Amino acid sequence: MISSLFNTFIYNPIYNALAVLVHIVPGGDVGIAIIILTLIIKFALFPLSLKALRTQAAMRDIDPLLKDLRKKYENNKEELAKKTLALLTEKKVNPFASIFLILIQLPIIFGLYFVFLLEGGGSGFDPALLYSFVPQPAEASLSFLGLINITGKSIILAALVAVTQYINAQLMQFPEPQGKEGSLSHDLSKSMQVQMKYVFPVMMGVVAYVVSSAIALYFLVSNLFQLFQELYVRKTIPKPQGQ
Repeated sequence: MISSLFNTFIYNPIYNALAVLVHIVPGGDVGIAIIILTLIIKFALFPLSLKALRTQAAMRDIDPLLKDLRKKYENNKEELAKKTLALLTEKKVNPFASIFLILIQLPIIFGLYFVFLLEGGGSGFDPALLYSFVPQPAEASLSFLGLINITGKSIILAALVAVTQYINAQLMQFPEPQGKEGSLSHDLSKSMQVQMKYVFPVMMGVVAYVVSSAIALYFLVSNLFQLFQELYVRKTIPKPQGQ
C-alpha cells in the first residue's frame, strides 16, 4: 500500500518530469536535466524552507529568555515546560516548523534518489512508467557536458559535494552545548557539533563518490541551493537582538 502510494504520487511524477526535461534539453543531457529538476523542486519547497528558517531565527532571538527559564526552574521540570510553552506562544514561535519541513521533504528526497539512481545506472527510460502524454526521449546522453559519465564515479563531483557541505556546515548557527562545561551533556553536544561540521561533509563526499555521479550531482546542486538560500535569509531576516 505504502509502496503503491509512493510510486503514484512521488516516484512516477518525478520520473516523468525527468523524462520531459531530457526530451527538451539539447542533446538529451541527463546531467543537465537532473540539475533543472532538482532546482525546480528546491524552488517549490522554498516557501516552506523560508518559514522553517524564520522559526530558527526566532528561536535564536528568544534563546536568552529560554536560558533564564531553564536556570530559574532547573529543579521544577513541570513548571519549566509550562513557562517554555507560554513563552513560545507569546512570541508566536512554532518549534516544530523545521520538523514539518523535513517530513514533507523526505519522500521527495527518496523519490529523487531512486529516480536518479535508476536513470544514472544507464537503464534508460521505461516506456511502461511514462504517462501517455509524456514523449519517450529520442536520445538520453549520460555524459554530463560531455565530460563526466553520470553512470560512473567522479572524484571531482564528490570533492565538490564535500566542500559545499563543509561550507554550509560552517554557516549553520548551531545551538550552544547544553549543560555545564565538562559535563556529559555538554561534551555530547560539542561532539555532535564537531561531527556535523567536519565528519558529515566527508561522509557526504564518500557517499557521493561510491553511489554514482548522478547522485553526486543532485547532492552538489542541493548544497549550492542551500548555500544561496542561507545567504538570502541572512539578508532578509533581522539578526537576533544583541548581535
